[in-house]
Amino acid sequence: MLEKEKAEIIAAGIKLDRYGLISLSGGNVSMRVDQETILVTPSGMMYEEMVLEDVLVMTLEGKIIEGTRRPSVDTIAIRYIFQQLPTVNAVIHTHQPYATGIGLVTDRIDCDVTTLANTAKGPVNVAPYSSAASIDMGYAVVDHIGNQLAVVLKNHGVVTVGKNLKEALYAAVYLEEAAKTLFVAHSYGGEIAKLSDEQIQTAVEVFKDYGQSQH
Repeated sequence: MLEKEKAEIIAAGIKLDRYGLISLSGGNVSMRVDQETILVTPSGMMYEEMVLEDVLVMTLEGKIIEGTRRPSVDTIAIRYIFQQLPTVNAVIHTHQPYATGIGLVTDRIDCDVTTLANTAKGPVNVAPYSSAASIDMGYAVVDHIGNQLAVVLKNHGVVTVGKNLKEALYAAVYLEEAAKTLFVAHSYGGEIAKLSDEQIQTAVEVFKDYGQSQH
């Protein structure tokens, strides 16, 4: 059941590791199947060791339909995000160090590079601390993500969302790239060159036609 979607989830998790956004079995990946059903990665397993049967099929109310593994400890928060954000079809949680690190000293990661505008749709808010394995993490995401596709959880990590896994993955990867770029810029001690709101919106619009059209 849902083999293609399960394979997409595992592949996304492997990419998170490849791009340095997680270590070992950290983070999680989830996808909405329909209005009542989601896929969630299992707790404490490395993505490159997962097989299709390890990915759980669940209802939004938390009933396991398929799978014998324990779901991610953050499932209660993941379910809340899907319930509250009906246009979101994918949720990714990472512990990516640069974005998380910047979130320790600020309440917003400014949108000063076009790729962040392209993929996260603008500046990324930093939500107050919320513990793993708690619905508070879901509250923090829903309350602070705004119209963007990413939010930093202070002292914790990052959550990105999207209409599909690709969109959520791009938001996570390019947020980390932007955070690295900002870290380098701030290390020079000079004034940061800012993008205007108009420039940010143009970058958002341009990315809507990025990639190959589907036939």
